[in-house]
Amino acid sequence: MKNILISTKNFILDTLFPPRCLNCQGEGSYLCDDCQSLIEILESLYCPVCGQKLSAPLDPVRDKFLTGLDSKHLRESTFNYTRFGVCKKCKNKTKLNGVFAATSYQNLLVKKLIIQLKYDPLIKELAKPLANLIITHFQLLTQHLFSKGAGLNQKFVPCPNELDGGFTHENFAKQNLGGFTLIPVPLHRSKLKQRGFNQAEEISKELSKNLKLPVAVNVLIKTKKTLPQTELSLKSRKENIKGVFLVNPVRGPSCLRQNGRRLWRLTSNGVKNENEIKNFTPTLNFGVGASKILLVDDVYTTGSTLEECARVLKEAGAKEIWGVVVAREEYNF
Repeated sequence: MKNILISTKNFILDTLFPPRCLNCQGEGSYLCDDCQSLIEILESLYCPVCGQKLSAPLDPVRDKFLTGLDSKHLRESTFNYTRFGVCKKCKNKTKLNGVFAATSYQNLLVKKLIIQLKYDPLIKELAKPLANLIITHFQLLTQHLFSKGAGLNQKFVPCPNELDGGFTHENFAKQNLGGFTLIPVPLHRSKLKQRGFNQAEEISKELSKNLKLPVAVNVLIKTKKTLPQTELSLKSRKENIKGVFLVNPVRGPSCLRQNGRRLWRLTSNGVKNENEIKNFTPTLNFGVGASKILLVDDVYTTGSTLEECARVLKEAGAKEIWGVVVAREEYNF
């Protein structure tokens, strides 16, 4: 009944006040196709620590195909770019395996879209076009790596399981992201209540629909209120976010227990009994996808938030963690 009322309300609002593109003001959607095409999507990966542009390593099986290998062998070959998301000199400086960033946060339209998703007047529906930017990044990244690695001057070469049908979201996920679970960066409980939704969770849900990957919410919990990261220096950001995330080994409950004793309890002001959990490391317990994670957020600036989330996830048993964001700051390039 509640869903019917919400749908009816949205229908009436859309009829009386149809969505308008935030860029050109055209009716129909909050980001029209023409304006979305103006956003430059990144075709490469960049080291999350130093910002160095990364190149695809040569794949002898793939390159043989590009010089004459038949389609049967192509289907049997594999090319997974999730092996090289951090440069060699920085591989021991981050808990992340890499970061997928769709575009630059310096783009004024992108910045406007993200701000409208997070701040008044909130437009929750912007999660869909923002997720589409990430999916387009995945597509262009695949094309770029194949063409660059083979020296084909940007000529598109399809992924092994996409020979007949071209690029599809589901095929892409199977080829490159098989076994991964989407986990959104959490908001503190008070912020979630104020906003009404978690923007990272909404983007995760849209990605899940298109890529057919599972999304797990309430796996990470933000236990303390923090200052807005945008107002702080790099050093202060790291201190501000340190120790504020916790892995919830069983999604949903408001407290964590060990040997029958409650270790902490979520409240509107954060976590009670925090000192008792400093030496306690929970383990991931939400299915087979727990060891391979796509950590979703809206913006990557210094990387402090994703790093802290990745740290606690790795301590809980995660093996491979990739950041997935709509945009990242230009100076990280």
